[in-house]
Amino acid sequence: MGIIDIKRNEVPIRENRLKAITGYVGTIGDLHGQATTCSAQNRERCFTQASACSSGCCQNQLGSITDALVINHAPVGCAADSVPGNVNYKSGARLRGLEYRNVQIISTNLEERDTVFGATEKLRDTILQAYERYKPNAIFVTTSCVSGIIGEDIQSVLNELKDELGIPLVPAFCEGFKTKVWASGFDAAFHAVLHGIVEPPRSGFTSNTVNFVNFRGSARREIIATFAKLGVEPVFLLQHSSVEQIRRISEARATVSICGTLGSYLGNGLEQYYGVSYVKTEQPHGITGYKNWLRSLGDLLGERDAVEAHISAEETRIADELADIRAKLKGKTAVVGMGPSFGHNYTRVLRELGVEVIWAATWHFDQNYDHGEVPESTKRLAEADESLGVSVGDQQNYEIVNLLGKLKPDIYVTRHGGSSVWATKMGIASYMITDEYAAFGFNGILNFGNVIIDKLTNRSLARKLAERIKLPYSDWWISQDSFSLLEAAGGY
Repeated sequence: MGIIDIKRNEVPIRENRLKAITGYVGTIGDLHGQATTCSAQNRERCFTQASACSSGCCQNQLGSITDALVINHAPVGCAADSVPGNVNYKSGARLRGLEYRNVQIISTNLEERDTVFGATEKLRDTILQAYERYKPNAIFVTTSCVSGIIGEDIQSVLNELKDELGIPLVPAFCEGFKTKVWASGFDAAFHAVLHGIVEPPRSGFTSNTVNFVNFRGSARREIIATFAKLGVEPVFLLQHSSVEQIRRISEARATVSICGTLGSYLGNGLEQYYGVSYVKTEQPHGITGYKNWLRSLGDLLGERDAVEAHISAEETRIADELADIRAKLKGKTAVVGMGPSFGHNYTRVLRELGVEVIWAATWHFDQNYDHGEVPESTKRLAEADESLGVSVGDQQNYEIVNLLGKLKPDIYVTRHGGSSVWATKMGIASYMITDEYAAFGFNGILNFGNVIIDKLTNRSLARKLAERIKLPYSDWWISQDSFSLLEAAGGY
């Protein structure tokens, strides 16, 4: 029996379930070694500058389902968490030719008096009005710090209305105060899906689909074409999927993911409960990651020969251009700052291009995934160079600025605009990877390499900003060790 329990209405946070940490500094070899026994101890900070909320990750995943509706039982200010999800939804809708509209996320607008007298009646009225206005095929109710602290009995409200409305009414418990790992919000969303939407496979039904857990699906045409060679069709989750598609994902032949942090819970949950195999290799970024990922999928589908033919043809096609990119990037240095799966995968990708990665910072670190193993991307990175310096911090920019000032890389590669802007102000070229498919497969590695070359060639913006901007950090802080505000390990 696995560790996922979809019969519960709430999933444990990553700190408890995966022994995730948000405070560490050392080497990738040491981090991997401790993770193999789940013995890495978290180090708190005596000062924190910034972070994010798990509620946003949950709202935005569920809000991206085309015919579902999300009710955030929260003060209206928590609606700010839905802004990035709305941007992503519209971007994905345009790519697919779908209706260009806002996500269907609404708020119960909890006020001060609700914290005294409760707000279950307000939640009930909101659900009824939302159903009448939008006629969704499912309603998810996401919680907040306020509704969690005052102990709102959300499940009872949903139980009372379930028969009246005749659609799934599913809670998603994602109170931000419970966790420092905002990726716990992904798990809350996928748990709600597994708990309240997914049905067991139909008897005698044969599927040719593969579940593809991702964010926006910008490379969907390339993926559809590649999967067609293997005789299967991808179902992209959760962005722009329908309630009916999600209901049937238990019938898929396999599940893959563009991000280990994102896909671990849903992939392992489907494997544990319905026998849908989950591909657990490193993610399909760069050449090595893509080949290992595709070979694993091909083995599950019994299509290894087709995979090898595809790989051989593609390697021949890109060989000359890839060699040219590597020659131009040889000797360049980089610092990486991303979520753990992307961070460790993109460190490997940069090395495939000939770039020397001198530090890898990740926003948290899961010591194992839901199948009980250390993330494959971390394992491969440790095997390649156990001395690589790494740190774990929930996007504490004061540490990143200090670190960049000391290491002075040629480029800072990240996935968060709130982090990349600091490198630019310091005169360091930066690359914010907004598209999760930026280095996907053989085309991706070429595109990614050429963008890095462009960033290193055109430095005028960073140079001019650095000449005109005074950073808010004092000389005292800049002279300190980058991680001097990390406290001693406390453990779990």
